[in-house]
Order: sequence, then C-alpha cells, then structure tokens
Amino acid sequence: MTDSHPASSLIIGGAASSPRAPLPTLPPLALYIHIPWCVRKCPYCDFNSHTASPVLPEEEYVDALLADLDQDLHAVYGREISSIFFGGGTPSLFSAQALGRLLKGVEQRIPFAHDIEITLEANPGTFEQEKFVAYRKLGINRLSIGIQSFQQQKLEALGRIHNGDEAVRAAGMARQAGFDNFNLDLMHGLPDQSLDDALSDLRQAIELKPTHISWYQLTLEPNTVFWNQPPVLPEDDTLWDIQEAGQALLAAHGYAQYEVSAYAQPGRPARHNLNYWSFGDFIGIGAGAHGKLSHLDGRIVRTWKTRLPKDYLNPAKSFQAGEKALSNDEMPFEFLMNALRLTAGVESRLYPERTGLPLESLAEHRREAEQSGLMQVEPSRLAATERGQLFLNDLLQKFLS
Repeated sequence: MTDSHPASSLIIGGAASSPRAPLPTLPPLALYIHIPWCVRKCPYCDFNSHTASPVLPEEEYVDALLADLDQDLHAVYGREISSIFFGGGTPSLFSAQALGRLLKGVEQRIPFAHDIEITLEANPGTFEQEKFVAYRKLGINRLSIGIQSFQQQKLEALGRIHNGDEAVRAAGMARQAGFDNFNLDLMHGLPDQSLDDALSDLRQAIELKPTHISWYQLTLEPNTVFWNQPPVLPEDDTLWDIQEAGQALLAAHGYAQYEVSAYAQPGRPARHNLNYWSFGDFIGIGAGAHGKLSHLDGRIVRTWKTRLPKDYLNPAKSFQAGEKALSNDEMPFEFLMNALRLTAGVESRLYPERTGLPLESLAEHRREAEQSGLMQVEPSRLAATERGQLFLNDLLQKFLS
C-alpha cells in the first residue's frame, strides 16, 4: 500500500556539513508504527513485510515498540504528536487489545494533539466487524483499505487474498464501525488491464464513497517476484489513456488530486502524508521504520530501525540500525522530493523554515527547472508544472548534489 510508508524512505549519501542556521520553529511531529507481518507476501511488494506465523508475537512486539519509542523521546521532549500511522505489512492482523495497549503507552510518553489523526492500514481479507468497532473505540479514526482491484482475475495476478465482494463489504463494515474517514488503495496499469478495466475499478471505488482514494500505477520494484518474473503490463499508450481518463473521472466526482497519486474530497487529504510532503518531522518505530527529526540548532537527522522482525525482537540487538545528519548539499533534494509531489507545491517560505537554509540557495537550479518547463515561475511557491509532475524524477535530478 502507498497511503503512507516511511519504512521505505530514500536515504542518499554524503557527509554532514557545518551547522546551518537555527530553525525558527520546529515542524509538526508525527509517529509512524510499522507492523511487519502479513498473511501472504504480494509479488509486487517491496515493503518490509513478512509472512505471518499462525501465532503473532503481539505482546512481545508491543513491548519492543514502546521500548523503541523510549529511546527516541529525548529528541522530541516538549512536543506533541499530530498524527499516527500504522503501516505494514497488515496492521489489522493485530488485535484491538494489543493496539489499545500500544496507543495507551504512546500517549503516556508523548501528548496527543486534540484533533490527532490516527490511521490504520487494513486489508479486506482481515476485516471482522467486531474487531473494527473495537479499533474505532480505541481512537483510531481513519482507515486505509488495500483494495488494489475489484476484479478477480486482477486480484489473483496481484497475489491478493481477498475477492471483489470482500472488498466491497470491507468499506461497508468500516462505515458500520463508525469510520467516516477512510482511504481506498487502488492500482492501475495491472497485467493485461484495459482502459475499461481500470475505469470499472475506479467507478466501483467511487460508489463506496471513501473520503480519499490513493490511485497509483503498478511499478516493478527490485527484490520482488514481479521484478524477477515480470508480468505483461499495458503498453505506454494504454497507460496514458488510463491516467487521463481516471483523473477526469475522479475530478468529476469531487476527488481533487493534491499529490501525485492521492485524491481527496474537500477537507479530507491525509494529514499524516501531508506532514511528510511538507518536510515535517516523524518518529519511526517498528522493524525497518524510518524517522526524520529536526532540531532547533539546525540539525536534521534521518534514522532507520533494525529491519528483520527476529532481530528487532532480540534484546541483544539495538532497535536503531543507523542515523544520518543531512548536509547542506543534500537539503534541496531532500526537501523537494517531498514538496514537489504536491500538485500545488508548497509556499516558498517553508524551505528556509524547515531546512535553515536561505531560499536563494535554490536559485540557480530553480531557474534551470523553470526554463525547462518543469517548475512554475511563481516566486511565492515551490511547485512543479503539470509537465514537471509527469517527469518528477527528471525535475528532482536538477537538485541532486
């Protein structure tokens, strides 16, 4: 799923340089919690997920997550959490009792914002009405449901454990459980998919009236089954037709595109994801989770945790696998690889506020990007053009040290 996954964040090389200007304020703080187990590993998935054993080590893993968080607390003292995201794997494999103990432990350590957004990723094959009612009572107020397709042939090709009817029922069960804010994850560009197939999936999703739809193209990633045994995917012309027709269909039904693959009803963008894309801070706990924390002295540090669950649960091993302070040379790329995913970009002032570097440090590469037609010529905003959104990697390369 792609609604939110800092567990696969990009880390680039380079040595830390001298301290930059102090930050005027610290950005919002979020928490990402990685639950690494799923019923079955999908052939396209490159996330840190592992096939679950019949009995999950829930108690031990919650204990480890809280101990992991304890080691990060010194860096966030006095701050509050604005959003929490349970990603995976399939977090909905965990019981409400386990997640309840975890959330209680987190709140005892870091205060929650009064309007905190708490999202749980869930797959239709793991939906149980009673379980989701209990999740809602815990304070989890948003779901991200991994549908991918409603068509049986496509679901089988993707290795999914649910069928189309279960996907439809999952959305209904979410509403009955009290979730009035939920995302549906859909893929396009699937093996042998036609334009009609793709639009049929989208129409079915829209009928379920989610507040948010993540609609993204299947890509073949290294270290996956599909990478080693690639399926036959639609040709480029078909992919382009799907993209154009799908975006028009979503817009016609009130789903505004606010990010490369994210569409939301008015006032319903994913706040947790917006924090990533606006270079906010986040703690990452769990096997393979990534984090990014800013400090008032100007330091910005990325961290990543031990990847394998057995190592993460081993008390003899450290939770943290590594950390890296971002250098001044890396900062333009690090900031813009997030901000330029947003269709409207971000206000220019956010760059010095979040990085401690002057806006002028972008000037030369920014002019080049504007002259190439990839960035908007708008002094008050940092935003890609429509062409820049289509060729985002080319645009970002201009800012890569």
